[in-house]
Amino acid sequence: MTATAALLDFASAPHTLLPQVRADTIRLLADTLAVGAAGADAPGAGAILNTARRFGSGSNARLLGSADRLPAASAAFVNGYRIHCLEWDAVHEPAVVHALSTVTAALGAAIDRRGGCDAEVALTALAVGVDVACGLGIAADSPLSFFRPATAGLMGATVAVARIEGAPMHHALGLACSSAAGTMQAHVEGSIALPFQIANAARAAIVAVDLASAGFTGPQDMFEGPFGYFKLFDTGDLSRYTRDMAPDVKFVEKVKASVPPLVQRLVGRPMTEDMTPSYARLCLPLLVALMLTDGFIDPRRFNADTFANPDIRALANRVTVVVDDNNDPNALSPQRLRVDVAGGHWEVEIPDTLGSPAAPLSLAQAEAKRDHARTLAGDVADTRLFDDQLAYFTEPR
Repeated sequence: MTATAALLDFASAPHTLLPQVRADTIRLLADTLAVGAAGADAPGAGAILNTARRFGSGSNARLLGSADRLPAASAAFVNGYRIHCLEWDAVHEPAVVHALSTVTAALGAAIDRRGGCDAEVALTALAVGVDVACGLGIAADSPLSFFRPATAGLMGATVAVARIEGAPMHHALGLACSSAAGTMQAHVEGSIALPFQIANAARAAIVAVDLASAGFTGPQDMFEGPFGYFKLFDTGDLSRYTRDMAPDVKFVEKVKASVPPLVQRLVGRPMTEDMTPSYARLCLPLLVALMLTDGFIDPRRFNADTFANPDIRALANRVTVVVDDNNDPNALSPQRLRVDVAGGHWEVEIPDTLGSPAAPLSLAQAEAKRDHARTLAGDVADTRLFDDQLAYFTEPR
């Protein structure tokens, strides 16, 4: 799995916040709302408000620190400015991202527009959006030239809003990346334009999600593409963030895979210490254990050392494969995976098997598969096998 695919999976997946994470999310939300209200009459706030009123009519979202209401995108714009303009907002120091600022401004406006939101859904969206914004900063290894609280903050805000709106996450993030802006020049000059960049990012998150919800498409390789986020706004290694997205296996208490009858018949076999590689490839408990441990399936792991590894065996023994109520004897999907960890759980819905017509591999996923196959192939006399397949197939040498 590519780092981009891992991020998209994480951004879209169901999550249950651990108690301490939930408490921290509420604490930081309270802090962010308070500093936003305090910024309602700060220098520049009047110009921001008057300009936002010209964006369009409507009154479905509240403003922090005043009784005004504006359309969601306009309210996100104003609240983003108010939250950051006093420089009191929380900052993730290793990432150098004021993540709460943009995410709270955009998500709050989106919640208001919907007429409210379940508290747990809202807190989870906020936490996941902040996690993504900070993760992009952690993955960066370049000094700031673009204003990372606006660029990374926009991506995190888009994740949060897309979660509660049910928007296509990959298109929303692609459109957000196409909208990203904000440089450090404002910071160098101590310009009032600095919080404007947070305001603009919060508004752009609402617009990106609304467009994606309307069927408007965005770039797909928005993070690692040749002109993606980590080529234009920062340099870095996205996998530095995404490699830790799998749950820490030491906290995994049990895993339950609910699958159609055919899937249970094909791969619902128990792990045994004396199994062969061909058996292992069809052993779902082992495959789950390897995915949770390594983050991907490497056929070189199908060996005696792996089969005897006590940690792998213990994790595989916590996996239960159960048959769901699917009446189609030939169905491979949908499937559901639930992972219980200390203090909570997370669930993944798999409506269609990856690689099927309804869930085709993305270009990035297909490339990652070929790269892994190239690694397994070793020395290939004719490199056209991987670089120019049609020529290899039709023009023997």
